[in-house]
Amino acid sequence: MAELVPFLQAWQERLCAELERLDGAARFGRDPWQRAGGGGGLTRMLEGGAVLERAGVAFSHVHGELPEAFARRLPGEGRAFAAAGLSVVLHPLSPMVPATHANLRFIAQGPKAWFGGGSDLTPYYLFDEDAAHFHRTWRDACDRHDPALYPQFKERCDRYFFLPHRGEARGVGGVFFDDLAGELGPSLALVKDLAEAFLPAWLPLAERRRATPYGAAQRAWQELRRGRYVEFNLLHDRGTVFGLETGGRTESILMSMPPRVRWAYDHHPAPGSEEARLIEVLRRPRSWA
Repeated sequence: MAELVPFLQAWQERLCAELERLDGAARFGRDPWQRAGGGGGLTRMLEGGAVLERAGVAFSHVHGELPEAFARRLPGEGRAFAAAGLSVVLHPLSPMVPATHANLRFIAQGPKAWFGGGSDLTPYYLFDEDAAHFHRTWRDACDRHDPALYPQFKERCDRYFFLPHRGEARGVGGVFFDDLAGELGPSLALVKDLAEAFLPAWLPLAERRRATPYGAAQRAWQELRRGRYVEFNLLHDRGTVFGLETGGRTESILMSMPPRVRWAYDHHPAPGSEEARLIEVLRRPRSWA
């Protein structure tokens, strides 16, 4: 924990600086907070930018006691816990630029401790070469440690970011892990490398698509798909559940929500359209790397 916390804080600063450079118009604010049960964090938010409609980069370092019922659902022992993490959620203004998220966290419960996290890509219009670049970047970062990791993390990501009530994935996946334990030294080295891979995985896609023209119909589709994002985060996201059930700061936990969303009753895209092609891919995860 002593080594991880300053790394996460420095990573937060680097991410915000690079995202401000990309956007060119808006800046991140600073919102420090304290948790009544122990610890606190710093939430940094950017809104109304030229590229990023909303971006959140939230650091937390908390400790205390878990509710008894929640403690039993975790793999550790007892109610005492400590956790540190950084969550990143980027909602671009243009529907041609994919949304993305990354999260890295460390949790200690009693004598047990483990890392969790990952990153996924949520396009509204699918560019195959963009999805391939995103996945190749994560594969290369994993391969520097063990070539067996990326296939495992990719498959877990496909299973995790899935809406069973819709029969479709949230996006085109990425990497996900929730149980890196054992030798925590090597695990920390992997987690640091994955952190450093996030911007190279996503920034080129934003630079490439930011000027692609779009209209009101594409914006409406983006807002419909954002509805799926909200459904997943509120119904299935473990980080959201952990934060709310451990007395975390609600505003910082729900920073992941997109700023503009819509739901339409029984909506189906036109057959043969780019929107329909996206849905086909979301229902049948594919290999990208």
